[in-house]
This record gives sequence, C-alpha cells and structure tokens, in this order.
Amino acid sequence: MENKVKLAIVYYSSTGTNHQMAQWAKEEAEKNGAEVRLVKVQELVPEAAYSKNPAWKAHADATVDVPVATSDDLVWADAILFSAPSRYGTLPAQMKFFIDGQGAIWAQGLLVNKVVSAMSSAQNVHGGQEATILSLYTNMYHWGAIVVSPGYTDPVLYTTGGNPYGASTQVDMNANILDNVKPAVEVQVRRMLDIAGKLK
Repeated sequence: MENKVKLAIVYYSSTGTNHQMAQWAKEEAEKNGAEVRLVKVQELVPEAAYSKNPAWKAHADATVDVPVATSDDLVWADAILFSAPSRYGTLPAQMKFFIDGQGAIWAQGLLVNKVVSAMSSAQNVHGGQEATILSLYTNMYHWGAIVVSPGYTDPVLYTTGGNPYGASTQVDMNANILDNVKPAVEVQVRRMLDIAGKLK
C-alpha cells in the first residue's frame, strides 16, 4: 500500500544484543502496519579475529542471511531506526563507517526529513549508551533528518531504564539482556511510525 510507512532498521551487533532489539522493533513495526527492511552494517573485523570469540562467531553465523545495509535502504525509507552497542561512549567503527559512507546521497539531499531514532547497549549501567545515541544524533542533524526520541511519552519508559534518548540496555558477559527493554523498543517504534506517518 502506498501510504504504509517504510522503516529501515539498520543495526550492528557483534554478539546479538542489538540484533535482538532490532528484531523486536521489526515485529512491532510490522504489527503496526509498516513496511520494514531489517539490515545490518558490514562487519569490518576479519573473521579470523572475531572467530576467537565464540559468542561473536556464533552470532555472525546465525545472521549470515541478514542483508547488508546499503544507501538504497536509506533512500527507500521514510524512517530509519539505528541500533548499535556503545564503544567507549560512541558508535562502533562498523556503524560509523556506514554513516560516513553516505556522503553521495547526503549531498543530493536524499536524507533530508527522514525520521530517525536510535537504540544502544553496553555492559554497564552507565557504559555509554546515552552518549552513543547522542553521538549518532549529531550525524543526523547534519543530514537534515528529523530526530524522534521516545522522551517520556509513555509510563513504560520509567520501568525500562528511563532513557529519553532511545531504548538502551545493559548486558552481561555472556551477552544476555539484563533489562526489560522490549516495551521501550516498542514505544519508540510506535512513536517513530506516528511521526513518520504524519509527515508522509
């Protein structure tokens, strides 16, 4: 249908946390009538290196069929949800490499007025999730995109970590999600789709 909001969910995940969050987002978006593309950014770490980490290798093998994100996914979308772990309080190189590679479509104005939002994770409660999301939003301001954060628009956000910038979670050493963050992801997706639908 022509009026469906088109949502690109662009994620990077080494051991599965942000892939899981992206999956929850996809399910909620489709439940709310959106057309969704779930894509991962290109892995930059050589297989010989990440294979030394069993959880990283297992996740890479499990998601081998997930399409790699391209500029076309961003141009196609009305809304873009990014999900990436925190790396020293900022984006992982894989996600930054993808964003930095969008100069050609940025120069053509093809990213202007895209509704964007972001999610993140880290191993500690204060492991840089908020800083990572905010650093991604800085890129989005340069794009001329419309940043739609969840804010405190739903009571569930007070029980899921209370991050007004975007859903975020803590994970343990085995990449297990320690928070009940799924409801926060769902609220964030619905808010994005609502704003994108009004703009469309």
